Amino acid sequence: MSFDDYCQLVETLTQWNYAYHVLDAPMVSDATYDAAFVSLQSIEASHPEWIAPNSPTQRVGALADSAFAKISHDPKMLSLANAFSLDETLDFFVKAAKELACDVAQLPIVSEPKLDGLAISLRYENGFLRYGATRGDGQVGEDVSHTIKTLNSVPLKLFTTAPPAVLDVRGEVFMRKATFEQINALAQADNNGRQFANPRNAAAGTIRQLSPHIAAQRALQFIPYGIGAYSGEIAFTSHSQLLDYLTTIGFEKNSHTTIFQASEQAFQQDYLRMAALRDELPMEIDGIVYKIDHLAMQQQLGFIARSPKWAVARKFPAEMVRTTLLDVLFQVGRTGVLTPVAKLEPVWVGGVRVSSATLHNMDEIARLGLCIGDEIEIHRAGDVIPKVSNVVKQGNNRQPIAMPVQCPVCHSAVIRVDNQAAYRCTGAMMCGAQLAERIKYYASRDCMNIKQLGRVLIETLCEQGILNSVADIYALTVADIAGLAGQGEKNATKILDAIDASKHTKFSVFIAALGIPEVGEEGAKNLARYFKNLAALRTADSEVLQQVPDVGAVTANNVQAFFSKKENNQLIDALLAAGVHWEEEDFTPQFTPLSGQTWVLTGTLQKPRKTVKETLEKLGAKVSGAVSAKTTYVLAGEDAGSKLTQAQALGVTILNETQFLALLHDINSSQ
Repeated sequence: MSFDDYCQLVETLTQWNYAYHVLDAPMVSDATYDAAFVSLQSIEASHPEWIAPNSPTQRVGALADSAFAKISHDPKMLSLANAFSLDETLDFFVKAAKELACDVAQLPIVSEPKLDGLAISLRYENGFLRYGATRGDGQVGEDVSHTIKTLNSVPLKLFTTAPPAVLDVRGEVFMRKATFEQINALAQADNNGRQFANPRNAAAGTIRQLSPHIAAQRALQFIPYGIGAYSGEIAFTSHSQLLDYLTTIGFEKNSHTTIFQASEQAFQQDYLRMAALRDELPMEIDGIVYKIDHLAMQQQLGFIARSPKWAVARKFPAEMVRTTLLDVLFQVGRTGVLTPVAKLEPVWVGGVRVSSATLHNMDEIARLGLCIGDEIEIHRAGDVIPKVSNVVKQGNNRQPIAMPVQCPVCHSAVIRVDNQAAYRCTGAMMCGAQLAERIKYYASRDCMNIKQLGRVLIETLCEQGILNSVADIYALTVADIAGLAGQGEKNATKILDAIDASKHTKFSVFIAALGIPEVGEEGAKNLARYFKNLAALRTADSEVLQQVPDVGAVTANNVQAFFSKKENNQLIDALLAAGVHWEEEDFTPQFTPLSGQTWVLTGTLQKPRKTVKETLEKLGAKVSGAVSAKTTYVLAGEDAGSKLTQAQALGVTILNETQFLALLHDINSSQ
C-alpha cells in the first residue's frame, strides 16, 4: 500500500466516524468499520513514519502527567449573566437595545439549549488539533488534550481544505443520560466502584482522568457554542453563520437551536418550548442561552466584568420532587447548635440522588407544619443544597418532631438560646461532636491554617481519645499519627511540622480560631485592633465590648460569656503554654489612598479572596459582605452571583480583576 492509499484510508475512517458519532447516520456496518480500522493499525505498525496526527488510532494515547499543564485563554472564556424569569430576560435585552439605540424588536436572537457540562476550548492550528483545555478561571485552564482526543465528536483534523491558521472552538463536553446511567449501574455492580452524582460531575471527572483509556470508554460528547481566537479568511457577520460553519468542518450542532426577533411573546414561547423538550433530550440542560445574533451588535455592546452584554442564560427553576420524610436526626455543630436534618426516601433531584435535606431549625419545621411520615416536596436550592419546600400530603401515622432534651452525642442538657431559633448543647468541650468540629475550625485555612491536619484525621484522633481538647494538637507525636490508616511516619512528620508552624500567628487570627459564637474573621480583627492584648480582652465586660466598632449586644454577650467560663480560660492558657504566640499587630495603615471607600468582593478571583481583602484593608478600604448604595466598588471575579446583579441595579462601579490590578499598579506607582 502506498502512502497516498494510507492517507485515503485515514480520511475514509474519519468520515465514517463523523457520520456515526456526530450525525448519528452510520455509512457502513460495524463489521466493515472494524475491518478497515484493523487494516489501518496493521499499516501503521509496518510504517510508523506514516502515522498522521489525525489518524483514528491516535485518539487514545499515553497516560497524562500527574500535573496538568496550564493553558492561557486569549480571549478569556467568559461566564454568562443569569436571568430567572421572563421579565429579567426581556429587561436584559431592552437595556442592550437602548445602548444600541434601537428598538428591542430589532434584535435578532439565537436560542441555544444550555448544556449542563464542562466548558472546553479546542485550539486548532492550520486545521490540526493542538490542544484541548478546561475553562479554569476563564483566563487560565488545564491542558486535557489526552482525554479530549478520545471524543469522537472532536475532529483531530478539521474537515476543510482551507483551514484557518488559528481557530479556538469553544463548547461544552457532556455525558448523555443513558451513558451516565450505564456507568453508575456498572459501578453499583462493583461494590468498590465510584458512582457519580450527576452527568455533569461524570463528564468533569472523566475529562480530568489521567488515563485516556478510561475516558475513551465513557463516550463523552462535545458541542460547540462559539469561538475564541480566530485567524481565517471568512469574515463572519452573525453567530448563526459561525455555528453553521463549525458544522461544516466536523462539529455537531446543538439541536433545537432557533432564531427569532426579540419580543416578550417570542421569549415566552421559546422558553415553554424548551421546558417541554427538556426531559426528552438525551443530555441534561439547565436553561437556555440567548444571544444577539449580529456580531457587529455584539462588538458594539462589549462586556462587563465577567460576562458579555449581548448574551444571557435563562435558567430553569429548581426541580421540585416528591418524597417521604422518614426521620429527623439532629447534628451538633462546632458551637453546640443542634440542626435538624431530614432523612428522606431517596429520590433523584436535578441529576443528584438525595436522601437528606436541611431543615434549618425548629421554627422552620413549625412553619412547614412538618411531621415524620409526611409526603413532602423538595428542591435543590441553587441546584446545590437539598431543601424541603412544603408538605404535599400528611402521612397516615404522623409523628411530631421534637427537639431532644439531651444532646444525642454527649447527653448533656439541650437549651434554647434566648431570643434565637437555635438550641444548643451545654456540654461544650465535653461534647465529642463539638470537640471535633472546634478542632477542625481551629485548624482550618481561615484560622490557624494547619494545612496537613485534615477533617478525617481529626475525627479519627478524637474517636481514639488522642485529642481531647484543641490544645492537644500541640502534644501530638509521630507515634500518635503514623500508625493510623493512610498515614505513615513521613506524613506524620509533615503534619507535626505544619502544627509547629501554626504556633506563630496573629492576635486577630487567634481570637477567630477560638470559635466564639458570632465572632468571625472581621469581628476578631476589630477586637484585636481595639484591645491590643489578650489580658484586656479577657476581662472586658459587655458594655466595654459594645464600644468596639461593629460589635453589637449579642456579640458582646457571647464574648463575655466565652471568657467567663473556666474551661475556656484553661484552654487558652494551655495553648499559650504549648507555644502559641504572636507579635503586636500594627492596624494603622501607613498609606491609605482607599480610605473612606467600601468594597465588596464577589465571584472566583485568581488570588485568594483573603489576600485581596487584606490588600484592600491595608490601603484603607473597608471590605463589606453586602452591596448597598454606599458601596464604592464591586470587584467581580468569575461566576459572580447576586451581588453583581445588585451592583448593576444600584449603579455601583464594577471592576474585573484586570482592572483591579491596574488600579493597584497606579496606586503603587504614586507612592
